[in-house]
Amino acid sequence: MTDRIVVLGAGYAGLGAAKRAARRLQGADAQVTLVNASDRFVERVRLHQLAAGQRLPDLPLLDLLDGTGVELVVARVTGLDLDARAVRLDAAPYSLSYDVLIYALGSDADRDGVPGIREHAFTLASAGEAARLRSRLAETGSIVVVGGGLTGIEAATEFAATHPRLGVELVSGGTIGGWLSPRARRHLHRAFGRLGVAVRERATVAKIGPDGLLLDDGHELPAETVVWTAGFRVPGLAAASGLATDEHGRMRVDGALRSVSHPEVFGIGDAAAARTAGGQSRMSCQTGLPMGLQAGDAVADLLAGREPRRARIRYVWQNISLGRHDGVTQFTRADDSPLGAVLTGRASATFKEAITRGTVWRMRHPGPYGPGA
Repeated sequence: MTDRIVVLGAGYAGLGAAKRAARRLQGADAQVTLVNASDRFVERVRLHQLAAGQRLPDLPLLDLLDGTGVELVVARVTGLDLDARAVRLDAAPYSLSYDVLIYALGSDADRDGVPGIREHAFTLASAGEAARLRSRLAETGSIVVVGGGLTGIEAATEFAATHPRLGVELVSGGTIGGWLSPRARRHLHRAFGRLGVAVRERATVAKIGPDGLLLDDGHELPAETVVWTAGFRVPGLAAASGLATDEHGRMRVDGALRSVSHPEVFGIGDAAAARTAGGQSRMSCQTGLPMGLQAGDAVADLLAGREPRRARIRYVWQNISLGRHDGVTQFTRADDSPLGAVLTGRASATFKEAITRGTVWRMRHPGPYGPGA
């Protein structure tokens, strides 16, 4: 009887898991099916580049799956029946049965963080949204990016470097780059000054309107265009289906990335709350791809009658691009805390580009995972 492995989501985690499982199960009576809403692989870490007007590589999933035996189904997941072990879809074949499920549906922008996001702000959570923002940037004179995390920093600096005529401001409720070492923070803020990015820290947004922001201290901040990067959330499907989740809706998994409530389901990537040396995994492709590869191995072990190995999730660095020719790379301990070692400038930009391209290479060739996977 054929073992049916269904993988939901073809981001860094899901695609890595599907290909690794298929490779490990070659010769076995097993079928791996990958379900994704689009027929393209999206390099999410490059969406700020797409929004800035740059052309990104076209990565059809069929090309990335060529020769693997993985079946691709292009459809949106509308529901899970955990008792029947079935996935409901909005397109043919409309339903898929599974023996093992890998849940990798990722995350999306939090559009309900404050009033007005849905009506008046742009986000960078998908290729379609980034393309829509690209069209907007061609006709706007000022832009406010809300959110002092990696996405906000990279977006603000990319926009300023690509469109020098734009007035760009970065607004954060906390200290921008506060998790970095002092040297990395200094370089970051020097880049803001060089690019003309105005920075407003410890400013909490209360509301977004058609003409800008209202801060919680009552100050109004005019802006023709607002980009919201201040929060991401996972789909509610896992919790609604009865999978055990944490307070943020992320699937609770054990050391082998199996659901603590349904051991035939694996949770990986942004949608899963996995344990790391520092506590809990953060949303990042740096953890998504290794989680996917290790989940693929775990599924193969499970179907072979072996106990899945404990996943090893650790951090090595944080790469932050500051336009195409500058950046800061903060090297970290395994628990994600910063080391004193920092790479800056063009060397950092070159390093990040090599890592980003290398990640796509790993999508094509999902061999053994390593420290930088």
